[in-house]
Amino acid sequence: MAFRSRTTTGTGALLIAATTVLAGLVGTTPAQAASGGTAPACIDRSDVTNIPDGGISGYLYNSCGKTMRVKVIVKHWRDTSCYTIKNKHSQYVHTLGGQYGRTVVC
Repeated sequence: MAFRSRTTTGTGALLIAATTVLAGLVGTTPAQAASGGTAPACIDRSDVTNIPDGGISGYLYNSCGKTMRVKVIVKHWRDTSCYTIKNKHSQYVHTLGGQYGRTVVC
C-alpha cells in the first residue's frame, strides 16, 4: 500500500510540474518573447510617464557612450518600435493607450 501511495504522489507531482510549465508558456506574449533584455541604466527613462487617461509620454535619453537600440514595452497596448538613439541624444516616445512596462534593448 505504501508503494501505491508513493506512485500516486510522484504522478501528481509530475502532473503539477507539467501544468506549471505549460501555464508559463501560454502566459508569455509574443512581444515578451521577441523583446530583448532590460535596457541598461545609462538609458534614462525617468521622464517617461503614464498619462491618466491612458498612454505613455516622455523622453528616453542615452548616456551609454555608444549608440543604443531600445524600445518600450507597453502593458495593454502595442509596444513602441525599436529606436536607434545616438550617445547623448534623446528620443520622444508616445502612445495613445496602455501603461509603461519597461524599456528593453532590441
